[in-house]
Amino acid sequence: MQLKINAQILRDSLNKMLSVVDKKISRPLLTNCLFEAKNNSLTIVATDLEVSAKLICPAVISEEGVFCINAKNIFDIVRELPDEEITFSSDNAKNVLKLVCRNIDYSLLITNAEEYPDINFASESNTFHLHAKQLLECINRVSYAISTDETRPFLNGMFFQVINSSLRTVAVDGYRLALLDIEDFNGPEDFLTDGIIIPRKGIGEVKKLAETYPHSDIRFALDDSFIYISCEDYYVSVRLIAREFPKYQAHIPTKTKYSMNVDRSALIKAIKRIRILANEKTNGVKLNISNNKLTISANHSIIGDAFEIVDVNYTGDEMSIGFNAKYLLDTLSVLPDSEVIFEFNSELHPVVVKSEELPQYLGILMPLRL
Repeated sequence: MQLKINAQILRDSLNKMLSVVDKKISRPLLTNCLFEAKNNSLTIVATDLEVSAKLICPAVISEEGVFCINAKNIFDIVRELPDEEITFSSDNAKNVLKLVCRNIDYSLLITNAEEYPDINFASESNTFHLHAKQLLECINRVSYAISTDETRPFLNGMFFQVINSSLRTVAVDGYRLALLDIEDFNGPEDFLTDGIIIPRKGIGEVKKLAETYPHSDIRFALDDSFIYISCEDYYVSVRLIAREFPKYQAHIPTKTKYSMNVDRSALIKAIKRIRILANEKTNGVKLNISNNKLTISANHSIIGDAFEIVDVNYTGDEMSIGFNAKYLLDTLSVLPDSEVIFEFNSELHPVVVKSEELPQYLGILMPLRL
């Protein structure tokens, strides 16, 4: 095999592959990327058998061929090369790849490509399109609530479901919930009514694809076990989480008794200042709400205590509610920079967080006992 490719193109492509590659030493073959030179393009594939990615890069092919090479090693080399043309030539009989860029010369060991798993990146069943902007909106506003608790795999992803011609995305980790609806979804009839769960790692790779083509339509296809996402020369395949997503509707209050409006920017700054004195274990801050006044406080047994008063629009009963400061900031960070609305019933019941400027979003936070 012999080819020439621009260093910057190869560097960007390998950078997208690195997060897909399997990190487990017990499966050394999957720490490799598959390189295939064919039809004046270089195809790079990476997989951990759960999430896979493929990129097709423009290249000048003198001799077609295919090989595997350690993904991190080749990226570390290419990252340090000047932005000039790279020449690859491989000798599969000796399992050696020669890499030349200007006066820089590497000889690298490669692996037989026949042992690399055959990955499928396409399906013609259950196809639909979603604009990259809409897809990024879903991921950016919902994915923060995906659980990292590996003992509950059904919470380790984002839930996608079609309800009344809207595409709903939900994430919940037991302490908070995030929900966003994309209206006028034009997928197939009776599609995704039961919903699917895309795992956290897969969501990260789909986001990367959407960020690569932010002004394009992204193509989706589904079979019984996988979802396939593609745009132009970038392909991602993700194994779905084969579990039932929890009945998230049960965590959304049907009605609330109290409502508080507060400036988002002022609230975020106050929480960041006060959380410095929060207990390391609970990361808790207390919100004391009274007539048009919100007092945010924290107490640390060794360092001391602090409080700050923020003006709000509230005329209900006085209330004190504790929150994990990180969870509260995560929720506030995805809302528009305007007034935020808190709706609640008591110190112990779930609290709704939303914004009139983003009516399709809903956040839920569980109070913290302090």
